[in-house]
Amino acid sequence: MSKLYLKQKVFSWKDRFSVFNELGEDVYRVEGEFFTFGKKLHVYDLYDNEVAYIHQKVLSFLPKYYIARNGTDVAEVVKQFTFMKARYEIPTFGWTVQGNFTAHEYEITGSGGETVAAISKRWFTWGDTYELDTAYGADPVNVLAVVLIIDAVLAAQQSAS
Repeated sequence: MSKLYLKQKVFSWKDRFSVFNELGEDVYRVEGEFFTFGKKLHVYDLYDNEVAYIHQKVLSFLPKYYIARNGTDVAEVVKQFTFMKARYEIPTFGWTVQGNFTAHEYEITGSGGETVAAISKRWFTWGDTYELDTAYGADPVNVLAVVLIIDAVLAAQQSAS
């Protein structure tokens, strides 16, 4: 498994995250758009190439987001309607996301039940920091995009309450 760390910038008018590896080296950066309808996030590599674009479907009963790569939507992330524990589905990848989202401890599993990634929040840090422990062979950009979407849904729920 390989690890990435997603750290939210504290003082910013829009969503900004830095993504670094176990050695503390920057790998990606994430920037949100300001004053938009629905959440929009851009993921850039070290050379300022956009490697993923995340956008929210605004008029939807349940939170629904899309992941675009190279200008084309490649996946839809949908929060499932459940009474007990929240669950997200990414049918295109065959992934399900389950766990304790309020504690920021959850897991992405593949259609065969294998762990694709385990996500946990690192406590007592300046700004939110998440550890993404990704299985070898899993696309880290897709995992990162799913984590960013779940963070956006949780932030929207917190601001609504």
